[in-house]
Amino acid sequence: MKKVRTRFAPSPTGFMHVGNLRTAIFEYLIAKHDSGDFILRIEDTDQTRKVDGAIDFIYNTLNLCNIHIDEGPNNKGEFGPYIQSERVHLYKEYAHKLVEMGKAYYCFCTEERLEKLRKEADENNVAFLYDGHCKNLTKEEIEEKIKNGEKYVIRQKMPKEGISSYEDLVYGEIKVENKLLEDQILLKSDGYPTYNFANVIDDHLMNITHVIRGNEYVMSTPKYNLLYDAFGWEKPTYIHVSMVLGSDGQKLSKRNGDASFMDLYNDGYLPEAVINYLVMLGWSPETNDEIFTMNELIKIFDPKRISKSPSVFDIKKLNWVNAHYIKKLESDKLLEITLPHLKEAYDLSNKTDEWISELVNLYKDHISYGKEIVEVTDLFFKENIELDSECTEFMSAEGIDNTISVFASEIENITDWTVENINTAIMNTKEKAGVKGKMLFMPIRIKVSGQMHGPELPNTIHLLGKETVLNRLK
Repeated sequence: MKKVRTRFAPSPTGFMHVGNLRTAIFEYLIAKHDSGDFILRIEDTDQTRKVDGAIDFIYNTLNLCNIHIDEGPNNKGEFGPYIQSERVHLYKEYAHKLVEMGKAYYCFCTEERLEKLRKEADENNVAFLYDGHCKNLTKEEIEEKIKNGEKYVIRQKMPKEGISSYEDLVYGEIKVENKLLEDQILLKSDGYPTYNFANVIDDHLMNITHVIRGNEYVMSTPKYNLLYDAFGWEKPTYIHVSMVLGSDGQKLSKRNGDASFMDLYNDGYLPEAVINYLVMLGWSPETNDEIFTMNELIKIFDPKRISKSPSVFDIKKLNWVNAHYIKKLESDKLLEITLPHLKEAYDLSNKTDEWISELVNLYKDHISYGKEIVEVTDLFFKENIELDSECTEFMSAEGIDNTISVFASEIENITDWTVENINTAIMNTKEKAGVKGKMLFMPIRIKVSGQMHGPELPNTIHLLGKETVLNRLK
């Protein structure tokens, strides 16, 4: 049986949005489920979009996500080079070979002529398809044009009758009428290949067995299969995945809140949680479980369970998953994802390491991601607190002023400022004021924190400090 080999082929643009990362995860899981290889290939034939350092950025992102690259630009194997701009000679060779075989042809049409055809198609309300004008040029005509320095592209010669079909692992059998397939450009006038031609050549030469990509390619895949047929090559298994949408139902983009992976990481989301969430975005296991380690996903991942329907990137769901992982963190790791945000937002110069650690651990079960620590702890860093209408209404109830007065006296009498003694002060207030439950704890919490709910009250009061607490109580 042929060894499973998948490839992730991003453009080196300097960031990886969550849709791209999800594709990489699916490719990785498919490869590793069958003990196969996961290859990184850089698609940089569009040099205008290239960003310096982007390849290292991609490696760093995948490493953070525990996705290990078996072959790529930084860990070469026997199928390199792994950067497309270093493989241009191969694309030229195979494009010209197709011309020799009669499966492709030189096209000398100018941009003006093509623009005229597009305009005519637009006016007739039909899809633009190149009309094959250069398909029947004689060898002499071609040689003359090349000799005169006329620019040309190489186009694939498509059959115009019959139906092409193939089997997709997610969508089943896909059929397309050949008359709808355009004579697509394979090699551009600058000598660089088109995106899809380069992919076909590379996937074959790198022994790629499974091609995972967006479902926008479902109907154009027959064109690429015709290239495999022309060369007599074995076709890969196709797995087309639906796109990830933003909350507005549009394709995910910066405009509608799409975060790149590094944006999420820098905000204190845990890579293992992001991976877990993205896998479940358009794929489901056989059980109702939602939390999985990478090793568990490798064992159970079945690409046939990938959904045909688009998925919506739901930040609330991601927060739920991430919170699950945060609850399991050791203190040092929790500090690692929260402290930078606290330092950026507040002056910590008069706070001890112990105080900061206690604060962060107090809110461990109350945050969904690292940066959220800033908004939930602002009550510790501001002079005055303001009560919302709900708090104000609650504090107007009968007997609450007495509860606060009794508690203030108890706090004032504490000489050793510990959580235990603060807890004793609360219990003493219960006895002396004759209150319990909500009528005991909520007035105290509202008065010292400005909030109706929060983490353990004695610990909150301890971190606020005696002076601040007394000021707020009075």
